[in-house]
Amino acid sequence: MRGEPSLPNEPTGNLATALQHAARLLVSRPSLAVAQAREILKVVPDNPEALALLGEAEGRLGESGAAIRALSRAVALKPDLAGAWRALGDALTMAGDSAGADAAYARHIHASVKDPQLLQAAAALCENRLAVAERLLREFLMAHPTDVAAIRMLAETGARLGRYEDAEKLLARCLELAPGFDVARHNYASVLYRENKQAEALAQTDLLLAREPRNPNYRSLRAAALARIGDHVQAIACYEAMLQDYPDQPAAWMSYGHTLKAVGRQGDCVAAYRKSIALRPALGEAWWSLANLKTFRFTTPEIAAMRAALARADISDEDRFHLQFALGKALEDAALYAESFDSYLQANALRRAGADYNADEISDHVRRSMALFSREFFAARQGMGSDAPDPIFIVGLPRAGSTLIEQILASHSAIEGTMELPDMASIARRIGGKKRKSDVSTYPEMLRDLKAEDFSALGQEYLTRTQIQRWLGRPFFIDKMPNNFAHVGLIHLILPNARIVDARRHPLGCCFSAFKQHFARGQNFTYSLTDLGRYYYDYVALMSHFDRVLSGRVHRVIYEQLIADPEEEVRRLLSYCGVPFEDSCLRYYETDRAVRTASSEQVRMPIFKDAVDQWRHFEPWLEPLKTALGPALTAYPDAPAL
Repeated sequence: MRGEPSLPNEPTGNLATALQHAARLLVSRPSLAVAQAREILKVVPDNPEALALLGEAEGRLGESGAAIRALSRAVALKPDLAGAWRALGDALTMAGDSAGADAAYARHIHASVKDPQLLQAAAALCENRLAVAERLLREFLMAHPTDVAAIRMLAETGARLGRYEDAEKLLARCLELAPGFDVARHNYASVLYRENKQAEALAQTDLLLAREPRNPNYRSLRAAALARIGDHVQAIACYEAMLQDYPDQPAAWMSYGHTLKAVGRQGDCVAAYRKSIALRPALGEAWWSLANLKTFRFTTPEIAAMRAALARADISDEDRFHLQFALGKALEDAALYAESFDSYLQANALRRAGADYNADEISDHVRRSMALFSREFFAARQGMGSDAPDPIFIVGLPRAGSTLIEQILASHSAIEGTMELPDMASIARRIGGKKRKSDVSTYPEMLRDLKAEDFSALGQEYLTRTQIQRWLGRPFFIDKMPNNFAHVGLIHLILPNARIVDARRHPLGCCFSAFKQHFARGQNFTYSLTDLGRYYYDYVALMSHFDRVLSGRVHRVIYEQLIADPEEEVRRLLSYCGVPFEDSCLRYYETDRAVRTASSEQVRMPIFKDAVDQWRHFEPWLEPLKTALGPALTAYPDAPAL
């Protein structure tokens, strides 16, 4: 190779020189780094450092399959190659193998540290013994408070435990001590993204991309954050530019498809999902993404391909349950209801086994809320909170028609649709002081101790946090997070002029529709028919309580009544929201806006009547759900006597 150093047989010095040269080429000219690494491997076969350089360079060129093979071989030969483990984690992330990536990143941490105590902590982190890792790291940091490797490891432990606020603070401190620590900065941006702090996450990706503008993981995170705030034009442009440079990335094609779905480009969306599957045929989430279009129908060869993927012994549980959900949808569309239910049952059992859910927790929250929120409690705090009327909350259960209600309202000239916003739940979690799963939250009881200025500040905090989602400058905006039914009392106290709409659907139709659905996060009660029935009952009980103590405060939309007489129900809904009737709300399917939920394609069509009784095909298998629902089933649409 012209201009490249040769590798004669007295190799030690020249090998080191050649490796250094290849490393220098990685960022600026990765194709030359690939060529240099291959030349080294011709002379010194299976050299782990050369394999690591080859894999990282191939990853930078978008050849994720080749990168994974080279990097896996490198770390097998030399497990202490920290950089190779990190590069392998990056390549697996782009390939959509999140479990494999997490394991590789943990091994990167283990290989990066030399202190014996940190090695113990890193080993515990690799083995997911998080309590042990946390104890060892806190002990180490007591003696070495500025050790950035230990701080980053503790942040990783916190993130795995779901304690993102702790992880954020630790990573901010890490970067204060070591501003050039890009691995920690990427972690920091990811945590900010998970906390829905998208402006802050974007600022961090800007800093990362300024140093490494072609990095596909940084670009993917930036695109995801742009999509989260509703800037789909920039998000799509970001994905397209990245995929031009890195076309061999199944996870990126899938994420690109999600963004195309949100803006209604279904043909392009389907093509993106199929490209993802072509690159990685067993990528279950891509198959599920096709099924999750709801209006999509699988071909016979595609069904056979899903069955073939499920027959493999080497796929992850995550791929398996996504495939089972998708196959269940395909078989349901083919009217093979017994087989379809069996597939849904297997998917949910596998998903439930990995979910951290305790049905008693929501029941306890409902009991405590009903004990606290009396007429007298609210009367004593009348007039408190922010007086802004801007938010319209749509609450209830997922799959109850909330997306349809949102689309109807967002078709009004005074109302802007956004998405399912996590901000109210985040505020409730913070004021309740619950940082660990084992902690006992003081929410909602701690609301007794708040003063008028506290309620006003919390209301303003919510408005400030959600401002980034408001692009159109309309007077009102929608927050469609269904789980906010658990926070109706808090909403009323901090935003007394906000509207609250309860989307309710027949319990069997609603619950079974949720049972067929895989949710990315936050709905762990949906993976068991018994859990679903209990949750629905608790929801009805709490909303019935608010009907008694805050009469008329919540407007209820019964899904079946909306389908049967849309004009009457829409007029009632708009009147409650304090806006005049507009005919565009009945032609909601003509409204051009991004929709980021499972029903995005259905609400782009006129009233979708077919879904009302779909559950009846599966009624022979729904006895556990009926038993758990109890009087909530027999009393519907009224609330049962509690």
